[in-house]
Amino acid sequence: MLLRSMFAKNYRSLRSIHMDVAGVNVFVGENGVGKSNLYRALQLVQAAVRGTLAHEIAAEGGMASVLWSGRRSPTDKNFRIRLEIEVLDEERAISFRYRVEAGLRPPKAAAGFAFEPQIKAEEFWVDTGSRPVTMMKRDGPGIMVRGERGRMQEYPEQALTSETAISLLGNAGHYPEIGTFRRGIDNWRFFHGFRTDRDSPLRQPCLAVTSPLLAEDGRNMAAVFATLVHTRGDTVELDRAIADALGGAELSVPPPGEYAEFGLVFPDFPLRTFHPRELSDGQIRFLGLAAALMSYRQPPLIALNEPEASLHPDMLVPLADMIAQASQYSQIWVVTHSQQLASAIQARCGVRPKRVIRQEGATWIEGMRLLTGVMQDDEDE
Repeated sequence: MLLRSMFAKNYRSLRSIHMDVAGVNVFVGENGVGKSNLYRALQLVQAAVRGTLAHEIAAEGGMASVLWSGRRSPTDKNFRIRLEIEVLDEERAISFRYRVEAGLRPPKAAAGFAFEPQIKAEEFWVDTGSRPVTMMKRDGPGIMVRGERGRMQEYPEQALTSETAISLLGNAGHYPEIGTFRRGIDNWRFFHGFRTDRDSPLRQPCLAVTSPLLAEDGRNMAAVFATLVHTRGDTVELDRAIADALGGAELSVPPPGEYAEFGLVFPDFPLRTFHPRELSDGQIRFLGLAAALMSYRQPPLIALNEPEASLHPDMLVPLADMIAQASQYSQIWVVTHSQQLASAIQARCGVRPKRVIRQEGATWIEGMRLLTGVMQDDEDE
C-alpha cells in the first residue's frame, strides 16, 4: 500500500499544503518551521482510520490548540482541519483516496462536549483506472455508503461526533475496499522518539513472544531482536550496522525463556556482556532505530521524527545505511535537523532532501510551487 500524495489544511502551521510522496522522503529544516507538523498530519490520518482521531487531537490540547492561527480568508466561515491522502494498492492496481475534516462544536449544538474535536465530514473513493468512485460519504452524523448493487444508500447507524465513519464501517466487516485500505494504513509505523531514561521500555526485558514489528514505544525490542536471531537466523545487515555505529560491538541475544533479553559485547571487553541498563542514551537509541528499520517484517511505511537525537555524529552514516536497506521494502519518511544525515540518505537513496521553511507564517517546501492545487518540484518540470 504505497502512499502517493498527502494534503493538509488548517492544521497548526500547515495553512494548505499538497504534495506528492516518493519512496524515500527526507524533510530537513530549522526549529519551528513545522517539519514535525507534516509528520503529525500523516499520523492523524492513521488515527482517523483507527477511530482515535478525536482522542489524538484532544491529547494535543484540543481543536483550539491545533487549528491554524494565522491570517484567515474572509470566506473561511466553517474553519476546520482537513486531511487527505491517496494510496496505491500495487498488487491490485487500485488507488484509494480518503478525506477527513474535524472542527469545533457549533455554539448552540447539543451533541458532543463543548471543547472536544468533532468529525465534520469524510469521504472515501476508489479508482480502478477509469474514474474515482465514491464508496462512502459522511456529512455530520449521517453516513452514505455504496451498497452491493452499486447505489449509494444511507447507513443504518449514525456516527457519534467523536467517531470516524471509516473506522465504523471498517469494523462492520461488509465493505472490503474500506477493510483493505484500513489494514494498510493501520500497519504504518511512526517513531517519534524513544525514551532513553533508566525506566525506558528499550532497557527492559519483555515477554518472549515472536515479534515481527517493533512497537512504536520500543517496548518489545528484545523480542524483535530474538525473532531476528532465533527465528530468521539472518542478522548480517543488522550486525554490520551495529558494528559500524558502536565501535565494533556485537549484539548478544540469548535463547528466550519466559522473557527475551539482549546485550552488547564490545571489542575491548570480549568476555563481558553489557546489559541495556548500562548502555548510553545514544547507544540504546541507535538499537531502537535498528529494531524499527530491520525488523523481521517491514511495515508499508516507516516514519522517523528527528532520529538523530542523542546520536553521536559517527552513528549517522550507519543510520543512513539502515534507512537505505529498509527502503527496499518500506516507504520511508524522515524529519531531521541534521544536514549530515540528510546528505548521507541522499547519497545512498538518490533522493534530494526537501528543505522545510516558513513562508508568510505557513510551513512550505523550498523550491516547490503551487500549480493547479498540487505542489510540484521545480526540477521535475
